Amino acid sequence: MKYSDWEPIYEEILKDFGFDRKKDDEAARVASEIITHRRSREKNVKEEVEKLIKGKRVIICGNAPCLERDIREKKKEFDAFPFSRECVVITADGATSALLRNAIIPDLVVTDLDGDIADIIHANRLGSIIVVHAHSDNIEMLKKVLPGLNEAVICTTQSKPLSGVVGQIPTVHNFGGFTDGDRCVFLAKEFGAKEIELIGFDFEDKHVSERKRKKLKWAKRLIEDIL
Repeated sequence: MKYSDWEPIYEEILKDFGFDRKKDDEAARVASEIITHRRSREKNVKEEVEKLIKGKRVIICGNAPCLERDIREKKKEFDAFPFSRECVVITADGATSALLRNAIIPDLVVTDLDGDIADIIHANRLGSIIVVHAHSDNIEMLKKVLPGLNEAVICTTQSKPLSGVVGQIPTVHNFGGFTDGDRCVFLAKEFGAKEIELIGFDFEDKHVSERKRKKLKWAKRLIEDIL
């Protein structure tokens, strides 16, 4: 998605939640500085993600309570298809833990670092590419977690992407999306997924805070718009 197409939506989100755009920009700069400083060699992870997703069927796992049930229903299918060949599995943040408990290593983890950090790091070490989202509320977590991840990392922002480059590689991207779940969908669309299937999503979950309910409404709207 072009940033010019995303920006009007982003401005709606800023107004609706009262977020500070300057803090989002600051978070993106922090992420950029960390990933630039720690990158020991040029590695275009973006190209790896495109190669992984393009033309593939993508299963996106949300972190709703129904995820464990959905995994059980999909287990035979998960076991039948090597993810790197027939099917790509992307988890939204906390959903990573449920997959690991079921002996499934996601291909990509999309996170703003409020899930189980130990599981996210573990998945990264097992081979998952981590898409770390920088925003106004997680600057300190970026400083704590990003340096401990391996080089299979992409950083994103909901604000304007940074134009700085590391060996011609953009440092912080914006593929569109707001919550971890809908950012997974935007990512899959951006990189040419042939088919997208959602499991572990419950946009009507009544056992969440009012703020979370508001985010779920946005996620539903954004996913419906893009799919």
